[in-house]
Amino acid sequence: MNFRAALAGLFLFVTALGAAHAQVYQGRTLVEPALIADTTAIVPGKPFRVGLRLKMAPEWHTYWEYAGDAGIPTQIKWDLPPGFGAGPIEWPLPEAILEPGDIQVYAYGGEILLLQTIQPPANLGPGASVTLRANASWLVCAEICIPGKAALSLDLPVATQAEPANVEAFAQAAKRLPSPEAPPFEILWTRSGGTLTGSFPVPEGTTGVDFFPLPGKDQEVGHAKIEKAGEGYILRIDTKGDLRGVIAVKNSTGERGWWVTASAPSAPAASENPESEIRNPKSSLSALLAALFSGFLGGIILNLMPCVLPVISLKIFGFVRQAGSSHRSIALHGFAFAAGIFAWFLALGLVIVGIKATGAQATWAFQFQNPWFNLGIATLVFAFALNLFGVFELTLPGRATSALSEASGREGYGGSFFQGVFATLLATPCTGPFLGSSLGFAFTQPAPITLLLFASIATGMALPYLALSLQPGWVRFLPKPGAWMERLKQFMGFPLLAALLWLLYIIGGQRGPRAIIWAAAFLLVLGLALWIYGLVSAPHIRGRARAMGLLVALALVGGAGWLFLGQYFANEKLAPAAGAAIEKNGDGIPWQPYSKAAVDKLLAEGKPVFIDFTADWCLSCKFNERTAIDVPAVRRKIAELGIVPIKADWTNANPEITAALQRFDRVGVPFYVLYPAGKSDAPITLPELLTESLVLDALSRAK
Repeated sequence: MNFRAALAGLFLFVTALGAAHAQVYQGRTLVEPALIADTTAIVPGKPFRVGLRLKMAPEWHTYWEYAGDAGIPTQIKWDLPPGFGAGPIEWPLPEAILEPGDIQVYAYGGEILLLQTIQPPANLGPGASVTLRANASWLVCAEICIPGKAALSLDLPVATQAEPANVEAFAQAAKRLPSPEAPPFEILWTRSGGTLTGSFPVPEGTTGVDFFPLPGKDQEVGHAKIEKAGEGYILRIDTKGDLRGVIAVKNSTGERGWWVTASAPSAPAASENPESEIRNPKSSLSALLAALFSGFLGGIILNLMPCVLPVISLKIFGFVRQAGSSHRSIALHGFAFAAGIFAWFLALGLVIVGIKATGAQATWAFQFQNPWFNLGIATLVFAFALNLFGVFELTLPGRATSALSEASGREGYGGSFFQGVFATLLATPCTGPFLGSSLGFAFTQPAPITLLLFASIATGMALPYLALSLQPGWVRFLPKPGAWMERLKQFMGFPLLAALLWLLYIIGGQRGPRAIIWAAAFLLVLGLALWIYGLVSAPHIRGRARAMGLLVALALVGGAGWLFLGQYFANEKLAPAAGAAIEKNGDGIPWQPYSKAAVDKLLAEGKPVFIDFTADWCLSCKFNERTAIDVPAVRRKIAELGIVPIKADWTNANPEITAALQRFDRVGVPFYVLYPAGKSDAPITLPELLTESLVLDALSRAK
């Protein structure tokens, strides 16, 4: 036996010793650890590689440097002689394993060799023997996870020359090491909100691509989604900031990997505000013009949305009442009405700009998520209805009336302005065709552009009324004023009461049914107070009687506000939010409550999912649900195709649902998304206004 053969025999003996530290569970060997080296001897001052070899039992695996959603990376702690040093672990390419529950891990099965470079000192004396000791620990998992550890050692002689050892094992491990050099193809990284997207061509013969992320400390990262696109691939992964990782390409000869850093400019809102993941659409001139035009069209269509119907009657009544007036008067009323529309939209735009400036999230119709706002609107609607019924008349003090009269030259312009504000206020819960995309663009833009886009919506909404007021010929087709107008005025109060019922319904959804009782009690007392106010406001009532009446009215309102609102309404608990169970209504659609985790799990299982983003205060949503979604044909189609219906209830503020809307560049409801089976990356979005046939056609594409 020559010297080289003796060393080889020594390595075999050492390897056999490593097997003695095998991890055994219930009589079964799960992991066999061992230390091996790529040299037959230590040459003073010359680095060499050692490897921790782990042989796992079939179906069991240990973990990569970044374990993923679960698991613990293998650790090696060296106890080296003085003067020796050990480099970091070189991790071969892992395998991406998707486990039940949408758990993504990066792991090794079968056999793996974790490499490290050992630097010996230069003053070693040949002929001696060195013992390298290491404590290795790992977590091995299959259906269960079991931690393992072993104290390993490797004896090597010191010599002036050495021969390679374990050549095949180290060569195979080296092939699986990611290259620090740039990959042989260019990756174009872009960022949209919280998603990094990499587009790249691949070498000919590529059969698959993987990406193994290595996030920094406290950096959250999603699951990489890779799809083929033409001659290349597109990689998408959710994270904030730059992300380091390994991109691996498979072909018939194996798999090669390269270290890359995914880096792309971040949207200012996303980088400065962790809660904001609003996508930043291209701010090109063409995109701006398209958004302005969409906003203009959306504003026109907004007049036809159910949210505005309660006050459409008021507008019509106003024009009818003006039919006998001069052209100038009609035009001025039209401009006053339009001014009210612009005032509300621009005020809303300023509020949103202010909210964005604070770093908070701003969404369309966010104010309706506040029950106190809805209570205030309900009070306003109720009082306005009583006014139409003739319970009371609003009159300004004589001096103010005179000043207003002198300023305007004619009474009633303030009323037209208020009607414009009122109609727009009630319209804000709705989004309609063209409006959703325009608003999505507006909420991501600087303040001047945001206000410009709101002005375009106001222009669209005001246009029909301006056209009617500026075209006297159109007004003459309306009935002439007369005694019938008083009856019509009273009749118009009933649509407002219908709007009041809708607002109480919303309040009930937000604070529960008892909150409706307390709100209704307050409104009852308010009605009594307004009736008293109407009595004492009559021209023949003056002096002390009027003052006493006003005091009684104010006392009633103040007392009712303190008792029913301050003591009872304020203490009602919030109604269950979107995460709570949603009851099935009779034989209706069996909706499941929205949560991102639930949707991700369903998509990972390859199931088709239909998500209805809705809110109680959104009449368009309710209209769609009654006429196009929760109808027999759609219910049968959902059951037939096994589509999972998810309801994202946005009645109350819900950051998770807000974030989901923003991922689609949406800031309001209604909104509908259909994920076909096994195509989580190719969702189908439906328009704001639905028909039964349109929904059925979309659902038919779910399989």
